[in-house]
Amino acid sequence: MMRKRTKISKAKKQTYAIIVDGKTEVWYFQMLKRNEPGIQVNIEPKIPQKKKLSEQYKKVCELAEYYTKVFWIIDLDKIIQDNKLNDLIKLLRQLNVYGNVVSIINNPCLELWFLLHYKPTSKYFPKCDEVEKELKKHLKDYKKTQKYFTKQNNDIYLRLKPNLKFAINNAKQINNKEFNEMKRSICEMNLFFDNEKIQL
Repeated sequence: MMRKRTKISKAKKQTYAIIVDGKTEVWYFQMLKRNEPGIQVNIEPKIPQKKKLSEQYKKVCELAEYYTKVFWIIDLDKIIQDNKLNDLIKLLRQLNVYGNVVSIINNPCLELWFLLHYKPTSKYFPKCDEVEKELKKHLKDYKKTQKYFTKQNNDIYLRLKPNLKFAINNAKQINNKEFNEMKRSICEMNLFFDNEKIQL
């Protein structure tokens, strides 16, 4: 373990790992990597697949030994639906031993981050479908498909990037990780973009 941590401290480049559980997150960060080559980001899993919370947590701990920083991006819609919120809270507390792990909570889902590129909102959306409906007022052709997200010269990241600072500010307005009250919007994606080593 000590050897692994020594490797991190001697590394010249800042490297980041991102743990995600959904396809939209994978596609979004693949496009970020494509358009921001200066950011050394590794996305896990590389192929979208559903994993249990405990499996995601284990992967976060493993990657924390090798990477400068690990971002664990969590959508709450399915977790709340499956009554796994208490399990998540316990796992997040256990991660406090790692100084290089950042949990990023979205409630209900990543589409709220996309919506915040167009308008500030603290409206509570119980389901991701409701966020998508609102998002389509701004991205009329929005589709949750790989083809849509990864279009050449018109991918999801490029389409949203002109409003990135606006989205970051909007996300900051609704961030308050109080797990005793989940009937509200949360989008902590600004924690990734505000990271001091990431310059966009």
